[in-house]
Order: sequence, then structure tokens, then C-alpha cells
Amino acid sequence: MITKNKHRIFLSLFFFMSGISFSTWASRIPTIKTFFNFNEAELGTILLALPIGSLLGLPLSGWLVSRFNSRVPLAVGYGLNMVSLALIGFAQSTFTLVIAVMIFAFTTRIFNISVNTQAITLQKLYDKKIIGSFHGYWSTGGIAGIALSTLFIALNISMQLHFVIVGMLALAATLYAYQFLLKDDRSTTGNKIMIRKPDPYIFFLGLIVFCSAICEGGMFDWSGIYFQEVIKVKIFTYGYLIFMTFMALSRFLSDAIIDRIGMQATYIMCSLFIVMGILLSTVFPYFWTAMIGFSLVGFGTAAVVPMSYALAGSSRKYSPGLAISIIATYSITGMLIGPPLIGYLAHAFGLRVSFIVFGICGLMLVPISKMFFNHKKSIDQTI
Repeated sequence: MITKNKHRIFLSLFFFMSGISFSTWASRIPTIKTFFNFNEAELGTILLALPIGSLLGLPLSGWLVSRFNSRVPLAVGYGLNMVSLALIGFAQSTFTLVIAVMIFAFTTRIFNISVNTQAITLQKLYDKKIIGSFHGYWSTGGIAGIALSTLFIALNISMQLHFVIVGMLALAATLYAYQFLLKDDRSTTGNKIMIRKPDPYIFFLGLIVFCSAICEGGMFDWSGIYFQEVIKVKIFTYGYLIFMTFMALSRFLSDAIIDRIGMQATYIMCSLFIVMGILLSTVFPYFWTAMIGFSLVGFGTAAVVPMSYALAGSSRKYSPGLAISIIATYSITGMLIGPPLIGYLAHAFGLRVSFIVFGICGLMLVPISKMFFNHKKSIDQTI
């Protein structure tokens, strides 16, 4: 019999490997921009392929986790994700690049819904909060991926070889770790979306994740460009690296922070960190101020998604898998709007000005989270 701690170890491995693969893609965006000679607006348009692919993957991922045990779409989705990563590296035209990026996003979405469904199911076996630690391993994987990218860039290793190496390692880990994932976690109730007035509980959480996704997704896609074109450093991965490092730190600390000050206060803390970080890095666009600013933004954005997913898993109307799938729709919409919006604003007004959007989104976490907890309080009082 596999113990819950062994389940946790190997589920953490999937979060870690997913962080590596996603940061591998994101850290090479400046390389892709240079190879295809895109301007900011053109790159923003290319990045639309990510959220579009994710949106296409949502209905299928929601159906898969309600039809099968979540470990099946988790492993298959991640395996195909690694194949699509290699395809991005070998794309020679804009058309093939867009198709490869869409497949990458499509399979990422299937994996994400499945792995988070596993995490919420496993959380129920523990008396303490463990959700934040899973997302912490994702961010730690992101750090490892960026560090590897930085090394490969310094050694002039091609993007094609880089993506193939990461893909092969991830496939090997998937084949071994699959046997240790949770079985029999398919929910028999709450698997149908109700076509009616939006459930305020899910709606407010969705808006929170939407704002976070604009900020987080935009930082993923544009931090390298910011350090390359605004800060003007040769190794452009520094900003992405510090951002992911403090995301990981925040996520490992988030469970303890939530236990100490509560979720509502944690949302406010996240908002303040995001706003302060964006102001510091845009008003003072120098290397060290930008590094400090990006670290604050990373620390601030990190806890929003795991907190919101954990709360979504407590929905009284939907199963955990379907609730996360609905919340993910808001997240993907934010990513649909964020990166290309930054690209168009940067093309018109400059990259520094466009980053103010992230500060505005961070600020919006305060009133929206207040509305959510007021609604949650009214629900709890009626039980």
C-alpha cells in the first residue's frame, strides 16, 4: 500500500517538473523574439496562442477528470506537453510556432486541472494545509528551469537541444512516478456545470484569479524582455529568475502565513507586495531596483492561485475538479488578455508604462477579496 506521504512526494515531483518545463519555454521567449525578428506587438499576438490553446483544453480537461481518475489525464497530458515543447524549439515559421505553442498550452491545461485535482484530494488526508507547498515545488522547478536556461544561454547551447533535453528528462520522470499517484479519485457528484446566474462564490474567486493571471502571466512572458530592453543586461533571465525565486519562497511560506493571519489578510498582503514591486521596478528602472521590485511582485502573486484553488475546492455546488476547471477559465481569460495587452501597450507607449497594468491588477485584489469573504460569511451563517 502506498502511503499518503509517498503520494505527496511524487505529486510534488510532477509540480516540480511542470515548473521546469514551463520556465524553460518562458525563459526562451526573448530567443524566439530575436529568431523571428518580432516587435512587441507581433510577439504579443503570438503569445495569444497560449491562452487560446488553454481555453480549447478546458472542456476536455474538465470532462477527463470527471470521467477518469485524474492521474490518467495528468500523465498523458504532461507526456504530450513535453513533445509539444520540443516542437516549439524546431518551429521554423510563424505558423508552425503558433501551432506548437497552442498544443503546448492545450496539454498544459489538461495537466494543470488534473494535478490540482490530485492535490485537493490529497489535502483531505492531512490535518494541516499542504496546498501551498505543491505550488511551491512548481515555483522551485521554475527556478531550476531558469537556472538551466541561464547556463545553456551562457554556453551558447541551442534552444532546440535545450528543449529536447528537458523533454526527455520529464518523460522519464513521468513514466516512473505515474505508479505513485492517487487512484480512485473520480468524483461522482458535482460534475455538471449549471447554466444559470453565476455562483457568487466561484465568480468572486474567478475575478481574483483573473487579476492575478494578468499579472503572473504577464511577468512570465515579459520579464525577460523587460530586462533585455529596459534594464539592458546581456543575461536577460535575471528578472525571471528572481521573480520565480520569490514565488517559490512565498508558496512554501504561504500555508504558515495563512494559518497566522488568515486568507483575507493574506490577499491584502499579496496586493501590497505587487503594487510596491511594480512601482519600484518601473519608477526606478535600474538593475538592483528592478530585481527588488520583481522579487516583491513574485512574493505577492505566488499565494493567490493556491489560496483560490483551495477555496474553490470547498464549493458546495461543484466537485473539486470541476470547480478548479471553472476557476481556471478566469485564469486563462486573464492570460488571454494580459500578455498581448502588454505587447500592444509597450509598442505604443513603451514597456515601462505597460507594466503599470500589473500594479492596477494587484490593487484590485483588495476590493474583490473583500466581496468574496463577505459573501462566504453570509453563506456560513445560513448553515
